[in-house]
Amino acid sequence: MNQEVVLIVFQVVVLVLAFSIHESAHAWTAWRLGDPTAKMLGRVTLNPLKHLDPFGSVLMPLLALVYHWPLIGWAKPTPVTARNFKNYRRDDILVTLAGPASNLLSATVALILLVLIKHVVPGGVLAIGTAMALASHIPGIATDNLPALFPIALFLYFVILINLLLFVFNLIPIPPLDGSHVLRHFLPYKALQVYDRVGMFGMIILFLVGGSFIFSVFFTPLLNTFNHILFTL
Repeated sequence: MNQEVVLIVFQVVVLVLAFSIHESAHAWTAWRLGDPTAKMLGRVTLNPLKHLDPFGSVLMPLLALVYHWPLIGWAKPTPVTARNFKNYRRDDILVTLAGPASNLLSATVALILLVLIKHVVPGGVLAIGTAMALASHIPGIATDNLPALFPIALFLYFVILINLLLFVFNLIPIPPLDGSHVLRHFLPYKALQVYDRVGMFGMIILFLVGGSFIFSVFFTPLLNTFNHILFTL
């Protein structure tokens, strides 16, 4: 199979899994804090069919793959009935942050597994180095005679890459991203009315004006930190 097709398949699988974990984390946290709405709707699950959004989970990632943008997007929002919370502001913020936290946790678990592969499995260093190079689109990487566990290393490195992207992306305080749900709790009423009307226009402005800046400032240093740990441990 063409190498580029294989890389796309791996990325799509990891992205769908990341969406499912992200939204399930929102739903599970809301349930534990007293709101059963999402749980009753079957959202405490890793079944992607319960979470995927046609635009944010399908169209946006496809555009990102075609135009070589960062592979980002969003899933169907988890329904929350905030009046069920004992402490409205605190619990709503915790539910909101549970999604990005699940992405950071997923990336951390993948990092730990790759470090174990590096030290325990024969050929682990070669498999991980090749996976990192391919995921970073470095040209001319030899893929002959790779260890049998190479697909696992590639999958785990994409777990790191994509989940860190989603972690940073979702914390941007622009509706409808998770960061906006946190920020709106601290805005005055009149400012909140304007802020809620920004909606998808804010997303368009983000991609046209500030997207590359935000990812270079926040995503790149975070990914470099994970890479440094993987190299040195």
